[in-house]
Amino acid sequence: MKVKKYTRSFIVICLLYLFLLISGKEDFAWWLKPLLIPFLIALVSISEEFKTRKILLCALFFSWIGDVLLLFADKNILFFITGLVSFLIAHLVYIFLFDKQIKINKSKTYLRFMPIVLIYLFGILSVLWSSINEMKISVSFYAFVISTMLLITIKAYFEWKKPANLLVLIGAVLFVVSDSILAINKFYTPLPMSSFLIMSTYLGAQFFIVKSVLINNKV
Repeated sequence: MKVKKYTRSFIVICLLYLFLLISGKEDFAWWLKPLLIPFLIALVSISEEFKTRKILLCALFFSWIGDVLLLFADKNILFFITGLVSFLIAHLVYIFLFDKQIKINKSKTYLRFMPIVLIYLFGILSVLWSSINEMKISVSFYAFVISTMLLITIKAYFEWKKPANLLVLIGAVLFVVSDSILAINKFYTPLPMSSFLIMSTYLGAQFFIVKSVLINNKV
């Protein structure tokens, strides 16, 4: 019962937050942003115990730290860089988490999709390359890590039970979309409704990933 309550609360506060963004009330939305991921942390904390729960909580914690730091990204570039590092750690933790999940079978089918992931990786870097200047190494590494996460979730799609396998893949794709929009908006060209697009895909990504892990570990 509590799990459903926190799930509904997360959805409601996310919808309110996104409504404020799309309504142009970003000053009000600014105060809500730090409250979003804690609902997912609470959701995981009260769920039934499973082996990798602490790893999932760790990923959510670093995501929350990244959220808070990026609130001040316009004040100093260091906030953006440390926020980027926090999300980088979150992605690395997610990769470790996905690899440690319960698998109903082993499959190498995911390797067929590696060219698509590589096309994305080199495509996004080619778009950003002339604009990222001294951040070429850090942005390239970040793009490599999130591409690796995407590939690992494609692997999970063929190895996890249903519907957790589909949910985690949707979550990873949304994360890639969110980070790509953020990077293009930050380094290449300002995009219309960028805050709404970044946060709607990001919140969807976190929600689907959390639900997929909880479902996959449900006996």
